Amino acid sequence: MAWNTPGSDNSGSGRGRPPRRRPGGNGIDDVLDRLRGLFGGQGGGSGGVGRWVLLVLALWLAFNSFLLVNEQQRAVVLRFGQFSRILQPGPHFKLPWPFETAIKINATEIKTFGTNVPVLTSDENIVQVEINVQYRVSDPQKYVFGSRDANAMLQQAALSTVREQVGRSTLDTVLGARNALAVSAREQLQNSLDAYRTGLVVTELNLPNARPPEEVKPAFDDVNSAQQDKDRLISEAEAYAAQVVPEARGQAARVRTVAEGYRDASVSRAEGDADRFSLLVDQYKDAPEVTRKRLWLETVQEVLSGNRKIVGGDSRQLIYVPMDGAPEGSGRSSGSTNTSSAPLLTPEMLSPDTSSATQPPSRTERTPRPAGRPEVNR
Repeated sequence: MAWNTPGSDNSGSGRGRPPRRRPGGNGIDDVLDRLRGLFGGQGGGSGGVGRWVLLVLALWLAFNSFLLVNEQQRAVVLRFGQFSRILQPGPHFKLPWPFETAIKINATEIKTFGTNVPVLTSDENIVQVEINVQYRVSDPQKYVFGSRDANAMLQQAALSTVREQVGRSTLDTVLGARNALAVSAREQLQNSLDAYRTGLVVTELNLPNARPPEEVKPAFDDVNSAQQDKDRLISEAEAYAAQVVPEARGQAARVRTVAEGYRDASVSRAEGDADRFSLLVDQYKDAPEVTRKRLWLETVQEVLSGNRKIVGGDSRQLIYVPMDGAPEGSGRSSGSTNTSSAPLLTPEMLSPDTSSATQPPSRTERTPRPAGRPEVNR
């Protein structure tokens, strides 16, 4: 047999030689041939089956022991059904089943629960309240083992909390001031979830809408419109007060300042008059006649300066004529003199015409003056 005849080798024996590649074969055939040669060749004995079993077991152990946890997930590992540990995001290894099992939980997902429920208020009115709750898993262990169904527990607790908070409030509060109710309901709901060991945390609780039943909706719309008008008027009044009050305060401060200045001036003037009177008293004690005459002259000057004066046309002495009906102190006015208040005196009235008189006026006989000093009887 030739050395290159199929089935022969250089040693003259065909055993132990790898099978020759068949003409026209592809890459998959090569891989199968290699695996067939690795697990018992063409004989297919018990040794090949065992190798296949070991390969399948190794692959199963590898895939069952390796665990990849995503960034949004947390894995709860159970060992023989009992809680063992919590795996954080990343690759991990664990014992294969049935020794350990892992439950993946999405711990960062924000879940939402919303519903519309009728609630009875404290003033015996029924109102439709819309509830919107957002929550997520905070403790994976409590979420899995704390309660039978944590999501259903949250829904029931949310309804109970909202009913309690709304039942303690009046209808006006529910319709117009729901923010405070939402804050109180959120705190109470979180306390209930912690007491029930649900492992959930409430991120947001809102009461976006509250409306009365459809039968009385028009009347409540009128009430809401009136409430809005009231708020608008209050806002306008506050704006007006914010504008007027500073002006009034400024005016009051100005009046107060003027009054204080008048008070200080009056007090200073009174003190000056008192000091002046004290000085006059001292001067009067030293020179009574001179002081009396000076005071009389000052008084006459002050009186005459406030009255009207007329000088005769014949260059005679100054004549003081009191005018009936003239206002007091009219001579001191800085403006123009009111001449219509009293008639003016003409020179003819002051010096009457004497040419028409035929006889001079008789002179009164004077008693003769005794000459010398009367004799005194001794």
